[in-house]
Amino acid sequence: MMRRLVERHTGLLPLDTVESIWRVIIATFTFVQAPFSVHADLSAGDAAMRDTARFHFGFTVPFVAHMGAAGVVQAVSESKGDLGLVPAGPAAAAGAWWSALEFDAAPKIIARLPFVERADHPAALPVFVLSRVAADAMATDTAVWSVRVSGWGSNAAQALSTQAEFLAVPDRAFDGAALLITLPRATSLDAIGAALVEAGATVRSSALVGSHAARYTVPADKT
Repeated sequence: MMRRLVERHTGLLPLDTVESIWRVIIATFTFVQAPFSVHADLSAGDAAMRDTARFHFGFTVPFVAHMGAAGVVQAVSESKGDLGLVPAGPAAAAGAWWSALEFDAAPKIIARLPFVERADHPAALPVFVLSRVAADAMATDTAVWSVRVSGWGSNAAQALSTQAEFLAVPDRAFDGAALLITLPRATSLDAIGAALVEAGATVRSSALVGSHAARYTVPADKT
């Protein structure tokens, strides 16, 4: 829906206004029918996370602050339909929070915001959206995997960076790492594993922890 709105957008009304209005309408009507809260990890910055939440969900949906991704994951796990927002940037301070999503009953990553990418986005903080939803209700343009490896180093990081987006934090052994890897539909986890092995790393375990729609980049003439 957002992709279609952007593609047909013309005129003087800013794209920021168009996107925000529609997102707030959708979020508010969803809240009226089935109340939910948005739990957010403020460790990457209070103002930036609040801007992201209000831009995408408005002011009617309750905003619940947490200092750390673990609190967000727990809150969403214990809820019936709440959402969680966790920064999608470097995760060294937070640790491998995504490992808590590996269990069947755990929340999953269902979106990555902002979906409509542009250079001057008013809520540009990259975040993952967590929720407990049915597998057949999730977008599957990209798959998100929790992967643990041994032999992690600069060669493995360079090899992986040419194949996919990822977060990495130290894990257990001195040369181990816990990775959160986002793969486009055309790229298989087997191909990633082969690239890591060639770079000197060994995949110890992997688990699918979510999927989401591919982000849309706004053409320059639309901004």
